Amino acid sequence: MTTLTLRAALAGLVLGTTALIAVSAQAQDWKPTKPITVIVPWAAGGSTDQVIRVTASELEAALGQKVVVVNQPGASGSIGSKTAWEAPKDGYTWTSGAAKDIGTYAVSGLLDTKMDDWSFYLTVANQSVVSVNANSPYKTLADLLAAMKAKPNSITIATAGVNSSGHFGSEALARGAGVTYKHVSYDGGNPAVISTVSGETEVTTQLGVEQVEMIRAKRLRPLAVLASKPLEVDGIPAIEPVTKTLPNFRTETNYFGIFVPKGVPAEVTATLDKVWKEKIANSAALKKYSTDKGALFDPSYGDAAKKAAFPAIQGAAWILQEGGKAKVSPDTLGIPKP
Repeated sequence: MTTLTLRAALAGLVLGTTALIAVSAQAQDWKPTKPITVIVPWAAGGSTDQVIRVTASELEAALGQKVVVVNQPGASGSIGSKTAWEAPKDGYTWTSGAAKDIGTYAVSGLLDTKMDDWSFYLTVANQSVVSVNANSPYKTLADLLAAMKAKPNSITIATAGVNSSGHFGSEALARGAGVTYKHVSYDGGNPAVISTVSGETEVTTQLGVEQVEMIRAKRLRPLAVLASKPLEVDGIPAIEPVTKTLPNFRTETNYFGIFVPKGVPAEVTATLDKVWKEKIANSAALKKYSTDKGALFDPSYGDAAKKAAFPAIQGAAWILQEGGKAKVSPDTLGIPKP
């Protein structure tokens, strides 16, 4: 290679590197020019609705643009997520909810997308709590399980529907204890909880954040949290873990957040990555929400978020498969049996 050719090659390399750096810098400078829509695919007042409204306020401050939260419940959260998936890929329409939901819609046949079709932006983790009406005769989880064994398919459990965190909780409990129950489905966690408070149903397995106010008001009696450690929330006696009654019960961390469909401009996700790292990871508002509601504040994004969420997605997918509710086998979607 001649000296002239070498100089030309080096000049080209420098120009190419400079251009790449410029593109990368530009990709971190997304300035939304109109309001952003975050779809909550569940009814108002539930776990997703609660945390997304806190998150939206934080994002507005970081992005300098209005973030509009829209509730679009139905079909166990898949209708709202489908709206986000089919929206123009301009970065202005996102969905939200539990990672285990967005990661298993294809398994249940509700929406033909997989985990890798979305960018994950997680904020908190929530845990399902087994609670009964305050006037219920069941004082402990053992009491409830004994009744479920004595009366197969009779004890009513309220959840936000198939694919909801509450339903995965009730299915895991039934399988772990070898019992059956009667599933009563609602369009969100809040309506499901209210049904048990009113006596319309006997039990709810919705998330603790959705139940905490009714537990504080002594309208619900918590029997166990579906976790390996007690759930401790201000103003409430510690709720004992399910493993105290069922030592071999398998538990996973149930992460919640925002999901942005793949195909949006690179600067959108690059900017959100930066916001999650610098703003959301240190959010006093989300920390306070977690403390008040009994959630785990644990923000993450990108590959780290998917790694954190995958065990719950995997467990939920195989609960659907082994419970006969899967339309597509998880292993064909890259979700091996745990």
